[in-house]
Order: sequence, then structure tokens, then C-alpha cells
Amino acid sequence: MSKGRAVWLALAALAFAGCDQLLDKRSKDDLAAGDRKAAAGDFRGAVAAYEGALDGTSRTAEAHFKLALLYDDKLKRPPDAIHHLERYLELDPKGSHVKDAKAILKQAEQQVSMAQGKSAMTQDEAVRLKNENLRLAKQLAEVRAQKAATPVSADKNSEAARKPIPPGTRTHVVQPGETMASIARKFYKNSERWRDIQDANYYATGGKPQTIKPGQVLIIP
Repeated sequence: MSKGRAVWLALAALAFAGCDQLLDKRSKDDLAAGDRKAAAGDFRGAVAAYEGALDGTSRTAEAHFKLALLYDDKLKRPPDAIHHLERYLELDPKGSHVKDAKAILKQAEQQVSMAQGKSAMTQDEAVRLKNENLRLAKQLAEVRAQKAATPVSADKNSEAARKPIPPGTRTHVVQPGETMASIARKFYKNSERWRDIQDANYYATGGKPQTIKPGQVLIIP
């Protein structure tokens, strides 16, 4: 190996190590922020913080476990709890929470199964839901047309510049309590794809999750 190549490889290794340390610190900061919010009773804020710590690697398995506990015990959303428990067990199969995770997972799966057994829909309910969907689709079309006709502008003191919504694009109306990560999980079964949604809707955000508001229409790529 030439001396120049050896130096290049050493520098590359140092660069990768620096990136790993930066990501690790950011994940730890997000975990700590989530712990504080959960202790203060701000469970949705804690969810957003924990989701910010996720990077798809085993070092953030702890964030998945804490999200599972919030969704199971505080927010009463077993399907979300199941997702994060499965991710925890996949990323850290020999972790310190494995026994608890398996027990909670079994209980959550039973709750989902029971709920599905009670969700048989009557004909009247089906008609009502169809009419409601038609009404929402009409409202969404009106909002989409209004958004598409609004010039893109950026306020450096508020949010990043929005991209226009092309006709026929799949969209989602933001509901109270939703985040980029939770919307990504809803459509892709993977909260870590929030960046795909953000990139489709904003020109520049600095790499951080953009704050979204209820009623806002987002492009779902």
C-alpha cells in the first residue's frame, strides 16, 4: 500500500469516527429530552424527542423501547407499541429489556386482536364512512387547489419554504399530535422515512424535522 493511500484511509477513518460521535451525541440529547418530557407528562412531546433519536442502528434500540412504553401505557396505541417493540427486539436481541419487551408485545398483540374482533362494520356505518370520505376528499381538493395557487415564500423567522403541490399528488392532512415521523410510520410503516416526506414538501430545512401544524396538507411521495 502506498504512503499516500494509507494517509487517505486514516483520514477517512477519522472522519467517519467523528460523524459517529456527532450522531451518538445527538441521539443521547434526544433521549434525554424525551425522558424530561415524559416525566413532565408531555407524552406527545416525549414521542417526538425519542423519534428524533432514531437512526436505524442498534445504538438507538433504547429509543424504540421507550416509545413502545409510551404508546402502550400512556397513549393507549397498541399497534404503535408493537412496531417499536419489534424494532427493539430486532436491533438489540440480547438487550436488558428483552424479557419485558416480549411480555408487553404479547399483551399488545392480544389487545389488537380483540379490537379487530369487535370492529365488524354495519351497512349503515359503511355508508356513513363513505359519505364522510367523500366530504373530506372534496375539502382536500379545495385545500390542494388553494395551496397550489399560493406563491412559495420563505419567512426566515418561521418555517422553511414550502414546495407547491402538483395536481394528482398523494397528500395527507396533518392531524393534532402528528409529527413527520408518525406520518411516515402511518404510510411507510417506518418512522425513519420522515426525511422523504420533508424533502418532498420543503425546499430547505437545515436537516432538522420541520414543525407541522394540524390542517396542513403534506405531499406523501
